[in-house]
Amino acid sequence: MKKTKIIYTAFQRTFLYLTLCFFLASCGISKSVRHIPEVKQYILEVPKITRINDSTFSHNQNYLTKNKQQLWELYIQGNPLQLGYNNGALTQSLMQKQESIFFSKVESFVPSKFKQRLLKGFLKWYNRKMYLNVREDYQAELYGLSQYSSDQYDFIAPKYLRNLYLHGAHDIGHAMQDLAMVGCTSLAVWNENTEDGDLLIGRNFDFYVGDDFAKNKLVEFVQPEEGIPYMSVSWPGMIGVVSGMNKEGITVTINAGKSKIPLTAKTPISLVTREILQYAKNIDEAIAIAKKRKVFVSESILVGSAADKNAVIIEVSPKNLGVYKVQNTSQILCTNHFQSETYKDDKRNQKQIEESHSEYRYEKLQELLQEEKKITPEKMASILRNKSGLKDESIGYGNEKALNQLLAHHAVIFSPQKKLVWVSSNPYQLGEFVCYDLNEVFSGKPLSQSLLAKTDLNIARDPFADSEEFQNYELSKILGKEINKAAENKDILLTDDFIPYYESMNPDFWLVYYQSGKYYFRKKEYSNAKMEFEKALTKEITTISDRKNVEKSLQKTLKKLK
Repeated sequence: MKKTKIIYTAFQRTFLYLTLCFFLASCGISKSVRHIPEVKQYILEVPKITRINDSTFSHNQNYLTKNKQQLWELYIQGNPLQLGYNNGALTQSLMQKQESIFFSKVESFVPSKFKQRLLKGFLKWYNRKMYLNVREDYQAELYGLSQYSSDQYDFIAPKYLRNLYLHGAHDIGHAMQDLAMVGCTSLAVWNENTEDGDLLIGRNFDFYVGDDFAKNKLVEFVQPEEGIPYMSVSWPGMIGVVSGMNKEGITVTINAGKSKIPLTAKTPISLVTREILQYAKNIDEAIAIAKKRKVFVSESILVGSAADKNAVIIEVSPKNLGVYKVQNTSQILCTNHFQSETYKDDKRNQKQIEESHSEYRYEKLQELLQEEKKITPEKMASILRNKSGLKDESIGYGNEKALNQLLAHHAVIFSPQKKLVWVSSNPYQLGEFVCYDLNEVFSGKPLSQSLLAKTDLNIARDPFADSEEFQNYELSKILGKEINKAAENKDILLTDDFIPYYESMNPDFWLVYYQSGKYYFRKKEYSNAKMEFEKALTKEITTISDRKNVEKSLQKTLKKLK
């Protein structure tokens, strides 16, 4: 709801500027558009998929199934090209559905056909150097995967290029709005902070492209011909990594930082983290890989290591790289601002700390870790599911100041030394956390056995998911879309009881009052608008920018009442 609005307005702010850049520097596009990776060196067996039942498919040792928690589980192996083909053949219907959801969302942001053509041209220009910054083996894998893409979107770009572009979608969405499409949270604890002293890592991935996009979560287990076997959690069609762990006990999670808008795409951050998982056995090797790659947005990569029994944050940006290591403590926390000495005087990072909700969530993590001693996987899940503000204040469901913003694509918990990982199931991070043992998965045993090896360690579904309050929150999201439409269209009138009912569904959330105030203002009911804006200002408002918007709306209303 609110996330979509933020993305749309940010796109409007930068669209003209970026389109102008495209027209001023359109040379150099043709070579990138025609580029096809070299794949002749790879032996390929075109997959023949065996359908075992409605939700289980296989090809040789490659396997796709849907578990009872509704998570899709994919196991693939082979050389880079074969990995892509196996992935695409097994997940084709899921991948095409995901692509449709993504591009329909883009179409809703940019409904004008003329602007869509401009966007298409801009993407070709903006991504013109991406293929020069992506490993050739990953390009080969993407080429294989793209053979199973839909023909429906060939007008945007050829299948291979489209798949390459989509791997930069997180970065581009991040850059387009000068940040905060995501408000992720991650943390690592070890030694005296965990029950058994082992390293334990948790993360919420709050990348939001709508509820439909998050329905088909994919837990992917990859046995590459070269490098280290690994798992990751994302969505069909994704070969990059946003949350993952390899068999050596290296973990990666990414959190967006404050960026300036770059003029060209380079290496998508998810392919940097994929390379770390596939080739790093310790923190030093992870840092060395990150240093080799040119990225085009700012990102924090929290890396955990079983070998080091430690965790660090690699902070990357287009022009700099810093490593944040904690001293005299056995916990490290990561939200959406940088902490290393490298970025101590960075003005954008300072602004991020002052004006966003990143520092608030960081303080909330500190507060919870002071309360919760000897963290277990179950306690970690409880932290990731926490919906309250500082000092346990009720700040409304869906507030971005909460660790659990009730929009997460997924949450993950890693135990690197034990090679265990827990993956959340819908809704958000409230469903059962499913436990996987990488030693079992990559043991060579039949996957029907190895994937089920640790179900006794699953973490129970959050009771909140079955509560009346949760149902009310879900209803408030639907009602919020209706009130937004009414606030933008003077011909749409709401019933007298609509707004009181809407506000009762999520009474502590500032946004419901702000939306109500905008509706009343549009209908010239200025006394009611004033009352709603004043109510919003009594709540915990997400950012300084949001507070200023409410205050500005109130001032406009007061002028109308004079």
